[in-house]
Amino acid sequence: MRVDVRALGACNRLAERGAKQAAGALSDLTGTDLAVEVTGASVASGEDLAESFAGRESIGVSVGLRGGLDGEAVLAFDAVNADALLSLLPGGQSMERSAVTEVGNIALGGFLDGWANYLGKAIDMSPPRYFEADGAAVLPDGALAGDGVFLFESRLDATTTDLDFSIYMLPDSGPFRDLIVGKTAPAVTAGGEADGGTTSTAVPYESLSTFSSLAKRGSANAADNIAMMTGLETSVDVSRLRFVPLADVPAEVGTEPHAGTVFELQGEPSGYLAILFEESSAAAVADAMLPMETDEPLGEMAQNALCELGNVMTSGFIDGWANVLGTTITHSPPEFVHDIGASTISPLVAKLSQRQDYGFVIDTAIQTEGIQARCDVYALPDERELARALDRLSES
Repeated sequence: MRVDVRALGACNRLAERGAKQAAGALSDLTGTDLAVEVTGASVASGEDLAESFAGRESIGVSVGLRGGLDGEAVLAFDAVNADALLSLLPGGQSMERSAVTEVGNIALGGFLDGWANYLGKAIDMSPPRYFEADGAAVLPDGALAGDGVFLFESRLDATTTDLDFSIYMLPDSGPFRDLIVGKTAPAVTAGGEADGGTTSTAVPYESLSTFSSLAKRGSANAADNIAMMTGLETSVDVSRLRFVPLADVPAEVGTEPHAGTVFELQGEPSGYLAILFEESSAAAVADAMLPMETDEPLGEMAQNALCELGNVMTSGFIDGWANVLGTTITHSPPEFVHDIGASTISPLVAKLSQRQDYGFVIDTAIQTEGIQARCDVYALPDERELARALDRLSES
């Protein structure tokens, strides 16, 4: 099966629209405003999903899907927020199971209405099933068994209370396959006009799974480089390949102060890579690398240390891509950044957005145990160049 990234973008827009409908339905039910934080599609293996959901305790509802779309949809929220949710619902604590089930039924129905309208076919939902689950048990059993599955994830945030929801949809093949099959689109010149040729944005599904594995391997290499240069035990918490609207990426990084390095990638695929630490983590990691204490936590010496670390991490991250894809990828000298998270990555997104609206984002969380430092790596490859490289990979 070949996946057309533009068709996948259309599906992502459907998921976003559905999430907004779900937010509206829940707002009416609970009397509190809910906003859609982000919606994205992931290509993830069972192992990736197990790691992504590790340590979570969730309460929610799942439904089976039949008709216009087959699969399963899940609404889940952190168990620690159960009291906050129940306080907003009719019946409160005394109606916990039935109240949560009703919330899930209403929210998932709203989420799926947009898909049904687009398909022109009804999507039948099985009766909602209430669950309390640890880790990836929130997802259908089959999600962890395969080499790679599509996972649509939407996060909803309550603006007036500590209450976050997530909606997950895992479509089966069949009707969903017809939505994302490969197509050929007119090539576009730098001036925005069709040049008469064609360029494919379709990539083999198996290659996406392979690239997801490459992203994971690159994350492990980057973590090893941190350990080597700081002497601190380091591990990769999460590494996932997601397909998201580029405009949503800065909001995901957030408004907390971050420091780190950004790079421009040249080759195939080109693009951008950002290595960002929360401000206190950046200072702690730099301190571990310096031979002496400094008066300025993120002064010139610390900045140089973080740039050196970023150089080594980036090389470890992309070398595996180049080897497997059969291309040459180089990177620019590191540019030190220190600002709120969204501002550090917005310029990269703005440049890439001149060529595409969506992108494959590789986001990686690297945890340094000795000082509790967290590092997030955002890789933003050029969509068309990545498609060409993955196409060659499938042929070889």
